[in-house]
Amino acid sequence: LMSHYFLTPEEPLVTHEFTATVFGRELTFTAAPGVFSGHRLDLGTSVLLRSVEPPTTGHVLDLGCGVGTIAVGLAVASPGITVDAVDVNDRAVELTSLNAADHGVGDRVYACRPDEVPADVRFDEIWSNPPIRIGKQALHELLLAWLPRLRPGGAAYLVVGRNLGGDSLHRWLTDQGYPTERIASAKGFRVLRASRS
Repeated sequence: LMSHYFLTPEEPLVTHEFTATVFGRELTFTAAPGVFSGHRLDLGTSVLLRSVEPPTTGHVLDLGCGVGTIAVGLAVASPGITVDAVDVNDRAVELTSLNAADHGVGDRVYACRPDEVPADVRFDEIWSNPPIRIGKQALHELLLAWLPRLRPGGAAYLVVGRNLGGDSLHRWLTDQGYPTERIASAKGFRVLRASRS
């Protein structure tokens, strides 16, 4: 059961480090138990990061940031972007801020809880390994809260396990008015690009 990732852990923070290659750079992340992908870069996120080129400019949302692998990786790769990194887990927010500062991008990565992002902020891209296991209805509500915040012409890049409903999510996104294409498929994961037309 993965629901414990959505609660801030009560036990004291005991950190460790892992290294991952993100956009061709070897980055070291401080991680901790009780946060998604808290021991190493998870497979789904690694497929996402290998499948999509980082934007060179603009404002990006990392939805469900965990320890910040996507947000920090994007900011390091692209000095011209800013990233809002959101998570409902306070420990994830804390670790993402720490990792951003450690990699010298703390001024361009804003880690916070979802309700702390001002309502009028719009994004050029959304990147996410979304929390499929919260259930279909909760996932749909989450995506419908954030996808409308894409700028016209913007796109969301989502990685979803094939056996966790990647194909049905693909159809659902298109039905919601976000034309979606599968841009990669590897190791049982689909990478979807949902655009705001």
